[in-house]
Amino acid sequence: MSLAAEPAGFPDGGSAAPISAIKTRVVSAPYRRPFQISSGVSNELISLVVEVHTADGDVGIGETSPMTAYTGETLAGVQAAIEEHLAPALVGRDPLDRAGAHVTMDGVLRGQQVAKAGLDIALFDLAGRISGWPVHALLGGSVRDRVQTTWVVGLGTLDEMAAEAAEYAGRGFMHLKVKGGHDPAKDLELIRAVRAAIPADAELCLDANEGYDATTALPYLAKMSAAGLTLLEQPLPRWDLTGLVRLRDRLDVRVMVDESMHSLHDALEIARRGAADVLNIKILKVGGLHRALQIAAVAEAAGLAVKVGSMPELGVATLAAVHLAAAVPGATVAADLVGPLMVDEDPLAPTVFADCDGWIDVPKRPGLGHDV
Repeated sequence: MSLAAEPAGFPDGGSAAPISAIKTRVVSAPYRRPFQISSGVSNELISLVVEVHTADGDVGIGETSPMTAYTGETLAGVQAAIEEHLAPALVGRDPLDRAGAHVTMDGVLRGQQVAKAGLDIALFDLAGRISGWPVHALLGGSVRDRVQTTWVVGLGTLDEMAAEAAEYAGRGFMHLKVKGGHDPAKDLELIRAVRAAIPADAELCLDANEGYDATTALPYLAKMSAAGLTLLEQPLPRWDLTGLVRLRDRLDVRVMVDESMHSLHDALEIARRGAADVLNIKILKVGGLHRALQIAAVAEAAGLAVKVGSMPELGVATLAAVHLAAAVPGATVAADLVGPLMVDEDPLAPTVFADCDGWIDVPKRPGLGHDV
C-alpha cells in the first residue's frame, strides 16, 4: 500500500473541526477539437469546482462536470442543488464522516448524483489533507502505482479516427476507444481501419453510446469481434438488459455497461442478470468515491471487471479517478483519464497529466495531490 511519507494521522477522536462553508465556482477549457459522441458534440469542457471549508481553516477541493445529454443534469442545476440544498445540510457536520454525509445528502435531495459527487470528492480531498494521507489510502490502499489510461477517439471521418488512434498508439496508449453507434455497418469499417492502423497487441474498444438495436447490430458486431474488437461498450439502450444478455451469449467479445449503471442498485441488477462482463464506474455518474467503492465491491463479488470511466472532466475529478483505479483490485481495464489531455490547458491540474504516455503515476501527496 502506498502512503504519504510520515502521515499526520487523523485528529484525536477521529473527528475534525466542523464544516463551516461550501463554495462553488465555474471553470472551463476549450477542447483541442470538438468532442463528439452519438448524443451530441461539445466544444468546451465546463466544470464546477467545489470547496469544503472547516472552522479550523482546512479546505478540500472537489470537481464535478455535468454532461447534460448523458446525465440529464445541467451546470446551473448542479450548482443550485449544491448551494440551495446539499451545502446547508452539510454545514456544521464532521467532514470526516463521509458515509454520514451521503446519508444526509440522500435525505434532503433525491438523485443529483453529479452534484453529490463534487462534494464527495472535496470531502475525500479534505480528509486526506487533514490526515496527511493520499486519497487512495483512504480507499483502502494502492494495488498499483501507475494507472493505464485509454485514449478516446471522438466521432469523425473514418480516416480521421484511424489516424488519431494510430497517433496515440505511437505515444504509448495501448488501449484505444473509438466512438460509434450511428450505423453498425460503418462502425465495422471503422474497426477494421483502426485495427489495421494500431499495433496488434493494442486493445480496441468500441463505445456505441446506446446507439444500436440488438437484432440489426448483431451480425455486424460478430464481424467486429472477428476483426479484432476486444471490448464493446453500451451497444444498446440503457434499459435493455435483456438485449445485453443476448448479445453476451452470442458474441466472442467482452461487453461493458456504462449508461445502464448509475447506482449501486443498477450494478446489483446487472450482476444478477448477467448483462455485462465489465462495469464502467464513473465517479461523477454514481455520486462520488464513496458510492464508486461500493459498486466496485459488487463487481468483485460478481466476478466482473471494472473500468474507471470519465464524463470527461478536468484535473481534480480525474485525479479522483486515478486514486480509485489504483485502489480497486478489479480495475483491470484501462481507465479513461483523458479529460485533461483533451483540452488546450487544464486550469485545475496543468502539470499532473503533462506528457502522458498512456500511464499516470498515482499521487502520493496528501489528499488528491493537486495544487488548487
